[in-house]
Amino acid sequence: MMNCCGLLTVQKEPVPLKSIEVELEVRDHVATVVSTLNYQNKEDKPIEAVFVFPLPGDAAVCHFSAKMGQKEIVAEVKEKQEAREEYDDALSSGQQAFLLEESDQSPDIFSMSVGCLPPGESASIRLEYVTELAVQADEGLRFCLPAVLNPRYTPQGSEAPAVQVNSVPASLVPYSLSFSARVSSPRPISKVESSCSLDPLQFLNTDQTQATVKLGAGHKFDRDVEVLIYYKDAHQPTAVVEAGQASAKPGTLMGDPVVMVSLFPEFPQSVMSSVASCGEFVFLMDRSGSMDFNINSSRQQETRIGSARDTLLLLLKSLPMGCYFNIYSFGSRYEHIFPHSVEYSEKTMEEALKVVEKMKADLGGTEILEALQDIYKQPCIPKQPRQLFIFTDGEVDNTKQVLDLVKKNSGSHRCFSFGIGEGASSALINGLAREGGGHAQFITGSDRMQPKVMQSLRFALQPAVKDVSVTWDLPKGTSVMVVPPPITTIFQGQRTLLYGRLTGQSAEAAQGGVTVKYSLSGSPSQTQLLFDLKPKEDTGLTIHRLAARTLIQSLEMEDIDNLEKDDYEAKKKKVVELSVQSGVSSAFTAFVAVNRDSGEATHGPLVRRDIPVPMAMGMMSSMVLGCAAMDMDCVQEMLMSRSIGGVQDLCYDEGDDEEPLSGNGCRSIGHYQYFCDDEGDDYEPLSADGSVGLDEIEVIPPKQPPRDPFLQLVSLQKASGCWLLDSALAAALGKTCEEVENSKPALINNEVWATVLALIWLHGFKSDAKEEWELLSMKAVLWLRAQKASYLSESVEAGKVLLGCSFQKDVLEL
Repeated sequence: MMNCCGLLTVQKEPVPLKSIEVELEVRDHVATVVSTLNYQNKEDKPIEAVFVFPLPGDAAVCHFSAKMGQKEIVAEVKEKQEAREEYDDALSSGQQAFLLEESDQSPDIFSMSVGCLPPGESASIRLEYVTELAVQADEGLRFCLPAVLNPRYTPQGSEAPAVQVNSVPASLVPYSLSFSARVSSPRPISKVESSCSLDPLQFLNTDQTQATVKLGAGHKFDRDVEVLIYYKDAHQPTAVVEAGQASAKPGTLMGDPVVMVSLFPEFPQSVMSSVASCGEFVFLMDRSGSMDFNINSSRQQETRIGSARDTLLLLLKSLPMGCYFNIYSFGSRYEHIFPHSVEYSEKTMEEALKVVEKMKADLGGTEILEALQDIYKQPCIPKQPRQLFIFTDGEVDNTKQVLDLVKKNSGSHRCFSFGIGEGASSALINGLAREGGGHAQFITGSDRMQPKVMQSLRFALQPAVKDVSVTWDLPKGTSVMVVPPPITTIFQGQRTLLYGRLTGQSAEAAQGGVTVKYSLSGSPSQTQLLFDLKPKEDTGLTIHRLAARTLIQSLEMEDIDNLEKDDYEAKKKKVVELSVQSGVSSAFTAFVAVNRDSGEATHGPLVRRDIPVPMAMGMMSSMVLGCAAMDMDCVQEMLMSRSIGGVQDLCYDEGDDEEPLSGNGCRSIGHYQYFCDDEGDDYEPLSADGSVGLDEIEVIPPKQPPRDPFLQLVSLQKASGCWLLDSALAAALGKTCEEVENSKPALINNEVWATVLALIWLHGFKSDAKEEWELLSMKAVLWLRAQKASYLSESVEAGKVLLGCSFQKDVLEL
């Protein structure tokens, strides 16, 4: 069932969080984030403020402190239960206390408790974390400040407690956000872009290696704050050595120097220009109700599920002959098109496309685990490497359980994951790719799903890198201990990170080297880098903390649940010790601070105040409207919803299917309609008299936009790669049948002419979207070459005249 979340009540209890200030500092591809949360208790009684909020799943939270007036208290990392008890003891004795802990279910959700804040008092909470920036398809570095936290779906029968999220529409968020960034790099900064409004980029020096930028005024909290940073000559290998912490014990991770190596392997052009003709491709599509939301505010007609259908069309048309495939979809239950993966052919492709065209976001909740279990039960097909593509808006409550399953099966497949829309769980999306040896992509803001997915298909069609090994060349007397996990996957143009703890000293020249060797298409390849062993100054232990987080994450992802009790306790103890030593949070630890010098104890019962976070556009309408076509019990339960902790709860029943919103953003339920504005913010209340009957429910069907000519053309391609000469093709090309037939050279057969025309149209009118059709175009070119047709040049020229296109004939690579 869906764990509860909802709107502020009509009582409008005061929210003590007044503002959030975020400062981002980016050095090359590493980000340090400092958030200051300003609280003020304007009530006449002491309060406890609880704030559940998202952070990047791979973030290393390394500082938590509180400031009241001139006094600052810095929190310590302690074992989680010990920290909770210390916090509770402080509150019971009337002392101010502060607690920050990671969710037990998902490492991208944190809970911050500000306890015993007296009437009229203020407190500023400082939270700091470091994280690596992911490399995008266009070579940009992506930083995301999660501002949206959608309700997490808890699978039925789950024993784990649900993550309690107090989510509200963006317009009801009662605090402000300011955001500024400072970027520095050895290479010039080309540009900085964002899904949100930014003030102009300000360069701080003439060589443009340092710059600042700020979030524009009036941020609406309807999306995460995503920043894309572009450097000139971005793909340059680097290595940075950071000195150990002076107060830490030598021989430990924090006490010794740590090196961070960033490599960008480049594959030979012969490998990149070819694609595999084998593989088992399994596509797993989220069809939960939330997939019916608009994919973003700029394209109101396009829903997530609609974009997913178009993407599956492109994927199916781009698969190579000779491969195998299947399509699964999941919600509260899962479905598959075929009982097992089938060979790719015209018959199986068309059968799959008929199902895809009818796919709706009608499977209820978000239970991905059972679908994955069924996929992994299927035997692998000999000589057909399994490639798993997972599409989801990432709102699940059992993230660690899902990732553990993927890791257990990592030897049998590669997993490519796609987070759709604002608020998708970075812990889930990045974790799926990390544990499955694949690549993660996020589709947010004005992003289109198709180009990112097709880039990942290109990765999947690259030969798998095998036999990866790392060797170090260090001066005599110096050695390195590599921080787990080891490198298992390498992709063209994607960054590969290594952390190593350096021990010993050498009087020789302070230079070292690292070599990553691997086998590619049966041939040995390698990437090398020389680096200076002298530690960089003023790095603030950033690299040590990232290395600690990497090691902690590796230990946490080991199969802890199936360990014997003694082994489990030993593993937990190791994580706790590393977390405490490094000052980096983990699943088994928490930050706690107690103000023991606050003077007179605060008396009287504490009033709890839950701080709301924004949810994605349409989420609230989905929660309310999810029962529209369901049984009367569901409708009445929704209408008679109750308030808990100052939040009105609106819940799904397990298995409820969601009907789509109408094109104007409203749906009639009985005599009442729900309306949302363009931002999805404002909602009219339902009547609470429980009188709505199913016969009164009117669901307004959505307006279907006309099909894009590009997708229409793609849909006509055959599995072999060719097109047929018919009226549907002529219409997609914007011509009449007579125009197309009369322009055909006499000695060219119909299929060759049709395929040449389709390729000319793609190059002439959709060159800006080449990454979307490049693979299906390659398949068409291979088909044309196999026909050994004469007069191809004449056909190309005739086609260019017919369609009014102009480009060099060798562009078609015929």
